[in-house]
This record gives sequence, C-alpha cells and structure tokens, in this order.
Amino acid sequence: MYKRLRLVQDYGGRIVMQEYQQMITRQKRWLFYYLIIVVVGTVATSFHSIFNGLLLGSVVSSFNLWLLQCRVQKLGEAVVKGKKTMGIGTIVRFTLIVLTLFIAETFAQYFHFFAVIAGIMTMYVVIMIDALLFQLKD
Repeated sequence: MYKRLRLVQDYGGRIVMQEYQQMITRQKRWLFYYLIIVVVGTVATSFHSIFNGLLLGSVVSSFNLWLLQCRVQKLGEAVVKGKKTMGIGTIVRFTLIVLTLFIAETFAQYFHFFAVIAGIMTMYVVIMIDALLFQLKD
C-alpha cells in the first residue's frame, strides 16, 4: 500500500527523499498563490482588517510549514543515518501561534481575530489539499 521512499544523494552527499522534496515544492507553490490572493484582497477591497488578519495568520502559517518541513527533513536524514535527533519543533510552532494571536488581540483595530485563526489554519488546509490531489493522481 505504501510506496517505498526513493533515496538519492545530492551534491553535498546528503540523503534526499525525492518525493518529499517534490511535496515541499508543491506546498510552497500553493501557499505562494494563496498569499498573492490575500495581498490582492488586502489592497483591492475595503475589508482591510479581515484580509490583514488572513495575511498575518498566513505568514505565520507559512513560516510554521517551512519550519516543520526543515525539521522533518533533518529527522528523515537522521533516521536513515541511524543518528538521534531532536523533535520536530512543536513547542516553537505553538509559541509562534500564541504570539500571533496575542498580536491580533492587542491590535484588534488592524487584525480581525477570527481571520487570523483562519490564516493560521491555511498550513493544514494546504497539506490536506496536496495529499488529496497527490492521492488522486496515483
């Protein structure tokens, strides 16, 4: 049922999971398109606080996704090499989310609180859409 991950070596001799790298590229592309739509919505509409909240949450979500991808890459390399590694940075990501919600609550006139929450959730939506489309492709 599960495919075996193909491991290749890049120029630095690191072990790279080919499918994982493709997934990262697809997810970054989805988030980039989404961020462009949110920026256009911020500039072009009169719903500034909502789109500002979406933008703030989405930027934090994008950073959290990037952080998660980097940590998972390091974890995969450590497992293949038989080394021990630290966690995947859950505490750091949750701290960023709490800090973002604090900023949204402090500057409520600029950021719609529920829009910030919706923006933070974009990372998970992108992961689910990517996984669904990748499964439908196979």
